[in-house]
Amino acid sequence: MANSDYLIKATLKKISEKFNKTFFEKIEEVASAAQEVPDIILKELEILKEEIKDEARKLEELDEKTDKFDKDAKDISPKEHEALNKIESIKSRLNNLNIFLDK
Repeated sequence: MANSDYLIKATLKKISEKFNKTFFEKIEEVASAAQEVPDIILKELEILKEEIKDEARKLEELDEKTDKFDKDAKDISPKEHEALNKIESIKSRLNNLNIFLDK
């Protein structure tokens, strides 16, 4: 065989070895990662569950505060009610002004 034949055979053999080594390493990495996926999903689901519970607590507290405010609002005089409405109107106008100025 000529030197070029050995060179071609050696090249093909080395390329094949490198490809197989890299290919099998990547398969091992993927298999390892695939084993971790269920644990990652379970952990994320637990975090999501806790976040949902926290948000539900916040909404419940907000609802309780709103109920208390509504109850307190029924106990106020018409003058106090009018003053609160004016305060809310001023707050709304200030908020709109702030939005306008931020542009």
